[in-house]
Amino acid sequence: MPATNAKKPIIAWALYDWANSAFATTVLAAFFPVFFKSYWSAGSDVTESTFQLGLANSLSSLIVVLLAPFLGAIADQGGTRRKFLFAFAFLGVLATGCLYLVAEGAWELAIVVYVLAAVGFSGGNTFYDALLVEVAGRDKSDSVSALGYSLGYLGGGLLFALNVAMVLHPTTFGLADASAAVRVCFLLVAVWWAGFSLPLFLWVEESPPVRARRGWSAVLAGYRQLIATSRDIRQLRTTFVFLIGYWLYIDGVDTIIRMAIDYGLSLGLATDDLLLALGITQFVGFPAAIAFGWLGERIGTRKGIFIGLAVYIAATVWGYFLDAVWEFYALAIAVGLVQGGVQALSRSLYSRLIPRDRAAEFFGFYNMLGKFAAVIGPVLVGWIGVLTGSPRVGILSIVVLFVAGGACLFFVDEEQGTAAARALEAT
Repeated sequence: MPATNAKKPIIAWALYDWANSAFATTVLAAFFPVFFKSYWSAGSDVTESTFQLGLANSLSSLIVVLLAPFLGAIADQGGTRRKFLFAFAFLGVLATGCLYLVAEGAWELAIVVYVLAAVGFSGGNTFYDALLVEVAGRDKSDSVSALGYSLGYLGGGLLFALNVAMVLHPTTFGLADASAAVRVCFLLVAVWWAGFSLPLFLWVEESPPVRARRGWSAVLAGYRQLIATSRDIRQLRTTFVFLIGYWLYIDGVDTIIRMAIDYGLSLGLATDDLLLALGITQFVGFPAAIAFGWLGERIGTRKGIFIGLAVYIAATVWGYFLDAVWEFYALAIAVGLVQGGVQALSRSLYSRLIPRDRAAEFFGFYNMLGKFAAVIGPVLVGWIGVLTGSPRVGILSIVVLFVAGGACLFFVDEEQGTAAARALEAT
């Protein structure tokens, strides 16, 4: 049984966020959307390329939706959370490196490789999140979860800053032009992701199941457990209500992360300004995520999430009226202050509302709902943009998701939910 709240495993666990956030920042949020429009989908109408990008994001999310709960159940039955994390991380690293090889104009192949990389990233997070209960007790889950996100912002931001410098000044780094620099950036992300993942696999242990299963026995047991958990989630009413609220508001969070650069490009803002704004978000997010972990442990996790959602609503409305580049910078700062906090506190709150011995399976549902929301969000923004001819209307539609998600969160009784989860552990 691994010790909880031990410093070495906590740091090793958090460093995986440092590792894979390079993909989230450099590839997911920044260079893939920019490069997709200017290189792989050059000559296409901006609304058409936005729709293609939204489709790629939604497809990767749909794959995770279908796989995460079932694989989570198998991992819990076989004690193989780390092995599944390794498999998905390997897929993500390999596909990210392969983006270097995709030729100009080959937008179809770019989407296929990108989808595989995004599946590796998102699928791995299911098992990474589940390992939170192995390194942190319930009393420290807010601060440990926040540490992961804060290191993710710092690590992703540092590599992103280097990547931006490479793209803006390619000859300084011995590269022919900005396009060559972006392709090399994809390789650097793959190396960074692989290298900084190693501490987790070396120093984070997982509790063996009471009766470990292997092979087809684990698959069949996982299938039976998945059915049982689907029933248990409905009986854990507090957990169920939280998941509905999370499904709604995280849709807005993920959609803004994935589509913000594309939105700025559609409004005619310069690529350099958009990349700088994204870098600002990363470095603001580092101390802000830690602060939210502290805030959650003092005023309550739900209150911390409410603060974040209120800022998101204000920022989204402001985004509709955005006209000048300084406003995009201001919005980047505002989002950076709350983005990691909402994600970290949501993860830690959920970890207290589930039975710890079935964490991978329950986090499979957690990530399933988050990614199922991301199936809808990017396509919604792109489709409304095409329908109305205005990307502003598309971005404004996200507000309803934050409002509805916050309304559900209002009815979450953490004390009652934690007691119900502990009772389920004893059965």
